[in-house]
Amino acid sequence: MTFTTGRKLTALLGAALLLTACAGKEERAGGTQAASGNGWSAGLPVVKVGLIGPMTGPFAVAGISLENSLKVEIDRLNGEGGVGGAKLELVVRDSGLDPAKAVQAANEFAGDNSIGLVVGPALSAFYNAAKGSFESSKKINCQPMVATGDFSTLKYGFRAQDPVSLDVAKMIEYIKDTGATSIGVIYEGDDAGKGTADEVKAQAEAAGLTWKGFEATRPDDQSHRAYVDRLKDAGAIWISNSASGAKTMAAASEAGYKGLIVGGSGARNISFVEAAGDAADGALFSATYYPYPSRDARDTWKAGYRQHIEEIEKRFGKNVGPKTGAESPKAAEIAADCVLAYVKAADQARSIDPDAVAAAIENLEISEQETPSGNSISPEKHEFFGMDDIHVYQWKKDDQGWTTVEVTK
Repeated sequence: MTFTTGRKLTALLGAALLLTACAGKEERAGGTQAASGNGWSAGLPVVKVGLIGPMTGPFAVAGISLENSLKVEIDRLNGEGGVGGAKLELVVRDSGLDPAKAVQAANEFAGDNSIGLVVGPALSAFYNAAKGSFESSKKINCQPMVATGDFSTLKYGFRAQDPVSLDVAKMIEYIKDTGATSIGVIYEGDDAGKGTADEVKAQAEAAGLTWKGFEATRPDDQSHRAYVDRLKDAGAIWISNSASGAKTMAAASEAGYKGLIVGGSGARNISFVEAAGDAADGALFSATYYPYPSRDARDTWKAGYRQHIEEIEKRFGKNVGPKTGAESPKAAEIAADCVLAYVKAADQARSIDPDAVAAAIENLEISEQETPSGNSISPEKHEFFGMDDIHVYQWKKDDQGWTTVEVTK
């Protein structure tokens, strides 16, 4: 039995025991269960979901995507009965990429008894500043845009994003399979960059790859050519998850670099393609399930993901790069997973008490066909996703435009 199989079996058995003890009349099969509110009451007419994200400023596209996905999933769940007969209602606060605003909103939501679940604040540094308030106030929170940090020490916080450790592990596997023997990192010199470089170095060396070093970029860099030149002999270069990763792509193309350009899930954002242009062709990124904008027929997509994305497109359209025509959904599907998990857990616990819901989330087992993200949810140490949920994709350009291709099938 593999570790992942054992983890999921343990979670499933735990869920079954909890159901037997707390919800004998509910049924669960294939990752589904009775509609919310069937036989129990939340005791409130409305349970609010709080979102803290960058709704304005340079990262507004991320905040709006979070909001879109939460709206779609909340409407879907309300159509099935909400949670314990209560309707779910979204409340949004704009962090504006200001840590003070993020913490202020977190404190507000932490002290509001009508808020059952908080999503955000987005970005690791902001969450690190806010998570203490959530823990002390017993506020269930779920983080779809926090890639670093340890959630295993938290009681009420859960991560619904691929952590950098899993992204690196999956990519290192792929790099070794290609025959490359060394790797370096070009990333901002901030905590995220240093943390990513440390993770890549540790896992690369453990896997037998030669470590070529960390080149720390600056916000005012006009070009990353000097950094690329210093890593020209590396078999692979790991780039930043932020927009500066596009500068590394462009510099690698200019320098005629022949190795692999690789990164984490941030590189799936079409802003990379828009900024790097043809230099993004061939770039690799590790991420949770992402068949968009692949050319695979949509009937091959995971059912929950397809339903979610098509509703997003219907209501909000899609992002289209004005220079490249590259496309992406106006969605953050992993945020919708947060609400689904909260409702499933409350149904299992037959309560919205935070201690009961937190315990139930730890025992969830939701099929990849059911979730909006197309990833299975079986939390281990408060992480929604495991290694089986991580894939490696490659940006490709041809006469039909830009597409992503999975290279780990």
